[in-house]
Amino acid sequence: MADLVYRKVMHDLKARIFKNEFNNKRLPDERSLSESYGVSRSSIKRALNVLAQQGIIFKKRGSGTFINPLYLKNQSLFNYEGTNLGVTDSFHLDGKTPTVKLLDYQVVPASKEMQQDLFLNDNDFVYQIKRLRLFDDKPIIIETGYIPIKIVPALTRDVVEGSIFNYLEDIEGKSVTKSFLSILAEPSNKEDQKLLGLTEKEPVGIMEGIFFLDDGTPFEVSNMRLHYKYLKYNTFVSLSEE
Repeated sequence: MADLVYRKVMHDLKARIFKNEFNNKRLPDERSLSESYGVSRSSIKRALNVLAQQGIIFKKRGSGTFINPLYLKNQSLFNYEGTNLGVTDSFHLDGKTPTVKLLDYQVVPASKEMQQDLFLNDNDFVYQIKRLRLFDDKPIIIETGYIPIKIVPALTRDVVEGSIFNYLEDIEGKSVTKSFLSILAEPSNKEDQKLLGLTEKEPVGIMEGIFFLDDGTPFEVSNMRLHYKYLKYNTFVSLSEE
């Protein structure tokens, strides 16, 4: 129940921040927020901590809590929250509606590279899932993922047309909480140009890497090819003081 309370506050604060509801880019103090939302200060503090970890706000000692103007200016497609790193739920931009179009779904033998990356054996198989992600019917990402069958043997077509990570969490009781991603750009190929509406001279952004379950098991090898205009990925770095 406590998780639901702080997440509700966090989502509402984030929506209000993006609507520019706070004067001078400054949030009310924790006591005022606690009274206005009718929740405990611990829930407010937890919601603010998550927003700070995402780089949306920052706390200035002795002055209060402020909104990060660079975050608003350079909104990323991916805003991770909660307990998994699924793209479906973290995929947001300016209130536009995200949808998924399934391009390919089949079972294939794991290649030597996949066996190494996903710690599989020679006779293991993987799901090969290729999806096109859109905002308001405008194509943004071509996503190709490979998931070991032995981890989720009942992965159906209906599931892959929605959120695989949410299915994993809700039905299988497992969460994807870690990832290693490489972000780069390269010349677009014919498929990129066809599916993302790029010209021959326009590049494509690439995010590729491995997602891990909370127990450290490699869950998916993924390759996402993004329309270059949306290759924005924010991170917040904090050096702890000894």
